[in-house]
Amino acid sequence: MNLRGAASATLLVVAATACGSGAGSDGEQAKTLTYWASNQAAGIELDRKILEPELAAFQKSTGIKVNLEVIPWSDLQTRILNAAASGRGPDVVNIGNTWSASLQATGAFVEFDDATLAKVGGKGRFLASSMSSTGAPGLPPGSLPLYGMAYGLYYNKKRFAEAGIDEPPKTWQELVGTAGKLTGGGRYGLTLLGASYTEGVHFAWMFGKQNGASVFDGEHPAFDTPEMVAGVKRYLDLMAVDKVVNPSDAEKTQDAQLYTDFASGKAAMMIMQNHGTAGLAAFGMDPDEYGVVPIPLPEDARQPVTSHVAGINITAFAESRNREGALRLIEFMTSPQEQTKLNKAFGSLPVVNGVTDPAFAAGHNKVFADVLATAQPLPMIPQEAQFETLVGTAVKDLFAQVATGRRVTESDIEAKLAEAGQKLLNGG
Repeated sequence: MNLRGAASATLLVVAATACGSGAGSDGEQAKTLTYWASNQAAGIELDRKILEPELAAFQKSTGIKVNLEVIPWSDLQTRILNAAASGRGPDVVNIGNTWSASLQATGAFVEFDDATLAKVGGKGRFLASSMSSTGAPGLPPGSLPLYGMAYGLYYNKKRFAEAGIDEPPKTWQELVGTAGKLTGGGRYGLTLLGASYTEGVHFAWMFGKQNGASVFDGEHPAFDTPEMVAGVKRYLDLMAVDKVVNPSDAEKTQDAQLYTDFASGKAAMMIMQNHGTAGLAAFGMDPDEYGVVPIPLPEDARQPVTSHVAGINITAFAESRNREGALRLIEFMTSPQEQTKLNKAFGSLPVVNGVTDPAFAAGHNKVFADVLATAQPLPMIPQEAQFETLVGTAVKDLFAQVATGRRVTESDIEAKLAEAGQKLLNGG
């Protein structure tokens, strides 16, 4: 997923308390749900435009009205934590799937044991890779997959043709070389969200894993290992050494900034999750104008990791006054029919079996689906959300230093990652 929420050290100490969907009589509650949806579209109003007709269909079928609130990623995790602590939250909520184990540790959410899973259609109808990012191993899932995502390399066919480049790069070394050929005259070979801590931690994890990094030794942070340092350096070198990324990218935080540069030809490539297809369409770019391939691996990669299991999960607060209705909404949202509609609208991937629409089995979607099928989850442990914030912020800060022209050494990276590990041990 593309995750933008602000993690908090209070994750580990939040007590689970009674949650409901607000004021009203028990009879009213039985006919009403409050649903916090994450911002998936180009804007919150577009999210509402997509979701409201589907929720109206759910009400017509079940008699249960759904009060919808779409929450920006910058606010979502904090809102969830506050709801868990105060006892006043929604019935159903979307979460970034990498938060699954961290939020599960609060005890505030439904446990999807076998009996509960049976009420939403059973575990077997969900994709195995997406189910790997639903909570801590050995425990019942604390959430269920809703929208599937994975990373890929987008390349602008026009820019490639202008440079006489016939095909996309197949290795990381080729990617750097190709990006170099496409850099010049105020245009760059690649664009990145250098100021996004979530992107920073995703690349640190992916590139570290390619080097064989473990990230955690049990639950003890191992952020500053040589494998992680080398992975972060490779990411920073795109700007610092290879000079194929605009230094101004160190200030970019929003996907739309990448879409603007890529669609206009200012950048010939971008690394983005599959929701980028919908984003580029909103910027007027036809799917035939660009290609997508898995992120090329280094020639000496020790693990073939080209994405984490990205995506959005859905869950219910355990003390919802309308728990059965909440489960019915989750079953509805994850039905093959709704999965087809919603994932088409949001540019994401279905996470259940039984979706037969050919649009998900061809073209760019097929590339992303194949990547997701073999992706690995980020660490499913309670400290994961802190890991994202601390390591992601370290990478963001290092990018900012690179953009000023300062030389960042392996020792600098090691020190910054060690500092992040120590902060996690000290509670954030």
